[in-house]
Amino acid sequence: MFHPIDHPLERGWVGRVDGERVIQLAAQTLQSFFTGGGTAREHAVYPLAQVCFLAPVLHPPSVRIFETQDSFAFANPAAIVGPGALVVGPASPLCVLPRLAAVVGVSGEIGGFTVLAEWRAPGIEAPKDRDFALGLGPVVVTPDDPGVRGALNAFPAFNWAEAFDLAAAGTVLVPGDIVACPAAEYHGELRAGAGFSYQIDGIGALVQIVGR
Repeated sequence: MFHPIDHPLERGWVGRVDGERVIQLAAQTLQSFFTGGGTAREHAVYPLAQVCFLAPVLHPPSVRIFETQDSFAFANPAAIVGPGALVVGPASPLCVLPRLAAVVGVSGEIGGFTVLAEWRAPGIEAPKDRDFALGLGPVVVTPDDPGVRGALNAFPAFNWAEAFDLAAAGTVLVPGDIVACPAAEYHGELRAGAGFSYQIDGIGALVQIVGR
């Protein structure tokens, strides 16, 4: 999701990154794009340097965060914040756990991958310590993109097929659901004004800032 820098939009438009340009697509959300078979009419074209990326899925139906291969916890879908967001927690300092996340496609399969930053407030009792911000973005890269191999190589110990089987057991995964793998790193002692950036090869860098 994106909007032109000189035309801010709260929800933004679905777009496709093509080199140094972004092509606006005729879909209301990424979920509807997946439901439509992954194709949509092309509209306006914007230079990459003149757009602002938003959270690729603003209101996911569900968010599952895996701590190990065989266990996950649900996270707050209303806590999604996009690239460049000011993250305000219930206490200071904050910590953040960056993860690779899969966005569910039309038939319960992996529709694409993005970066997820799970923010936590260590001074707050669980589960409210992790209920306020989930960074997502900057883009979703489809499984057939050559860059995806770099992203998956950064998290080699996680079996995505097994994780999706567990997540879907007794229920149904729907387009826009988020499934995140165990954290790659831990970044702590982030206070107001601190910036956080985490890059996954093949996807890009998710950048956010700690607010007061």
